[in-house]
Amino acid sequence: MNLVFCGTPLFAVPTLQKLAVSDFHIQLVVTQPDRPSGRGMELTASPVKRTALELGIPVSQPEAIKNNDDFRAILEQIAPDAIIVVGYGRIIPQWMIDLPKFGNINLHASWLPRYRGAAPIQWAIANGESQTGVTIMRIDAGLDTGDILLQDEEPILPDDTALTLAPRLGHTGAELMICALAGLANGTVQPQPQDNSNASLAPILKREDGRIDFSRTAAEVWNRLRGFQPWPGAFTTFRGKTLRLLSAAPAPEVAVVKAGHFTVENGRLLLGCAHGTALDVLELQVEGKRRMSAADFVNGYRPNCDEPLGGPS
Repeated sequence: MNLVFCGTPLFAVPTLQKLAVSDFHIQLVVTQPDRPSGRGMELTASPVKRTALELGIPVSQPEAIKNNDDFRAILEQIAPDAIIVVGYGRIIPQWMIDLPKFGNINLHASWLPRYRGAAPIQWAIANGESQTGVTIMRIDAGLDTGDILLQDEEPILPDDTALTLAPRLGHTGAELMICALAGLANGTVQPQPQDNSNASLAPILKREDGRIDFSRTAAEVWNRLRGFQPWPGAFTTFRGKTLRLLSAAPAPEVAVVKAGHFTVENGRLLLGCAHGTALDVLELQVEGKRRMSAADFVNGYRPNCDEPLGGPS
């Protein structure tokens, strides 16, 4: 089976690597153009591009694909049996959907139809799920609405963040992609329609998603802190500056702490949340300062239990 692989982030690399050493043949890797990155804003290749070059696979980086006649001509000349899409970051146009015999096959990091959209890993953790999964699906014109080929479950561990869960899902999905393509080739995998009545959305993250809402319980704030890593994280304001929570955990059996306020109890820095719950803050960062432990924050800033947090930033 001749393939074209479309992907950009680190999450897509295990699938590319797995396909490269399989019986399938990747004719071309398509990835996003190099982007400015780092303090020097130097052009940086995507993880998928770097991997493709290491593997000796030709790379294409079109700025746009929908009405790109040159790019379309390249793919039509290759005439792939399937186009593999993993975190490419572009909407696949209808001409690409219609081109290959076996369709455009996507690895999606959720148990579809749950968490359709751009940030399924982040929202699954943020919403306190204990289980998620990966889905191999055939792309159609909708948002992650295509027929399912294969799925596999993955537990969300209590201390998982988006940064720890994503690699596991990436490796699980890579194995599943090989099985799905082999099953399509020999006829043992049959596409199954999704149950749209069970669908939920995982929209692209915004900065405001990271703002701590003190009407949520400590567990809810903690889940969002874990899910929204590395961005937008969890932040509020303290003395007119942005304050980022970098590490925390729900604090069991504490004295009532006013929601949206700090208190220090037995050497611990506690942040009050809804319904008498509190977070045990372990590490944080004040705007313009380096990250610091809760103890260093208490010694340096001496927060007052009557000081409210929050407000515009």
